[in-house]
Amino acid sequence: MSHFGWIDGGIVGLYLLATMAAGFAVRRYVGKVEDFLLAGREMDVHLGIASLAATEFGIVTCMYAAESGYRYGFSGSVPGILMAVSMFVVGWTGFCVKPLREAGVMTLPELFERRFGAGVRRASGVVIVLGGLLNMGVFLRMGGEFLMTVVGLGATAAGGESWAASHRLELTMSALLLMVAVYTIVGGMLSVLVTDFLQFVVMSVGLVVVTWLLLAKVGFAALAQTVEAKLGAGGFNPLANPEMGWPYLFFNAFFTLGTVLTWQTMLQRVMAAKDASTGRRIYVGTAFFFVCRFLIPGLWGIAALHALGAGAPGVTSLSAMPTWLAGFLPVGLMGLLIAAMLAADMSTDSSYMLTWTSVIYNDVIAPWRRPGWTERKGLLLNRLLVAAIGVFLLFYGLWYPLGSDLWTYLGVTAAIYLASMSTLLVACCYWRRATPRGAAAAIVVGAAFPIAYLVLQQVAPSVSAGIGPYWSGILAYVGAALAMVVGSLTQEAA
Repeated sequence: MSHFGWIDGGIVGLYLLATMAAGFAVRRYVGKVEDFLLAGREMDVHLGIASLAATEFGIVTCMYAAESGYRYGFSGSVPGILMAVSMFVVGWTGFCVKPLREAGVMTLPELFERRFGAGVRRASGVVIVLGGLLNMGVFLRMGGEFLMTVVGLGATAAGGESWAASHRLELTMSALLLMVAVYTIVGGMLSVLVTDFLQFVVMSVGLVVVTWLLLAKVGFAALAQTVEAKLGAGGFNPLANPEMGWPYLFFNAFFTLGTVLTWQTMLQRVMAAKDASTGRRIYVGTAFFFVCRFLIPGLWGIAALHALGAGAPGVTSLSAMPTWLAGFLPVGLMGLLIAAMLAADMSTDSSYMLTWTSVIYNDVIAPWRRPGWTERKGLLLNRLLVAAIGVFLLFYGLWYPLGSDLWTYLGVTAAIYLASMSTLLVACCYWRRATPRGAAAAIVVGAAFPIAYLVLQQVAPSVSAGIGPYWSGILAYVGAALAMVVGSLTQEAA
């Protein structure tokens, strides 16, 4: 039973009002497209760290990390460790991100055009938007299911409910999406940065307080004993877990490095930074957060396993954590947690909508912009694109039921563009013999494997299950790199 009460509702309401006020407060500073998309490239280190951390921790992340803790124990935190290592190494060395920021571009495809031509730029933009929007498609529904479960509205009666009562999840998240879209449309990246800072503070406080209460009431030793008793060695060592093993490690190593190098929401902080050194320091400063990003919700998932056990009636591995939280948190702290999760979700949604808008505007529809295109027209078009993405998310990600495993869906859809774009970026920055043919081949091959896997899931589930998401992802990264090499060398030979 949830302990959500009027005090919690008041906390959540005050937070939402503060967020909207902060988002609207900066609208007068948006005069150019660069202000809207990159905040005038004036972001400093501390604001960049807060914004990146807030953006990359959404409810969907919390749900997946908690599910991993529930299913795999402490082994489920491996992606966070790999992500932290990748962030630190890339930021410390400046690998790829230094030349990218020094190029002064707004998006990855803009950089690729300078090396590989306009055709590769447009193709890259299409692949990035396709992978990004499909990846983001589950965010709203996962966020809604978490919130409904925690406040005790997850279960619906078999009959007799009104339409509004039976669709409370969709209506609640539609209203939240509308709020996020409004302040993003009004203030662009400036609104995102200001609200991200507020959301980072609220989110951090909520995560720390809930985790402290968990450790105080249950204790770390009890959680570790639960993992050992129910999951054995596989709960501590991913190589000993039959569902993980080496393919899991290799896939996540490719995935995390590709994310750090080319995930547009991360790179937008680098490109909005004052200079390349600031962008690198943002990466280094945010690195350890990615361990916490997986470990803290993972502990919540282990706590759900400790309290509910495996296979509890009416509880899935995905709903276990919010079900446990609903009965664990007292009044007041419940409101703080929901405000923290709303903060996480709103910062993620606003940044992602702005990110895919920048790629569509700057790379996909750029050839159709006429000479003499004014800043006023550019701002209007960017705002319309944010609104259009919001409509897509509303119908595809919320009102249209998705029938795929959460982590498989996220990993595969992200690989549609991470595999090829990371290959293109490394080649663009460090391989002089890379050619447009190699770039085009990498885009096609990198997208082909994850798309084929998604299709097989629908038409031949037994075949896709035999391949598995990890091997399909590994093939995407390796295949894209080989395609770049073979395509470039054959064009040079010709």
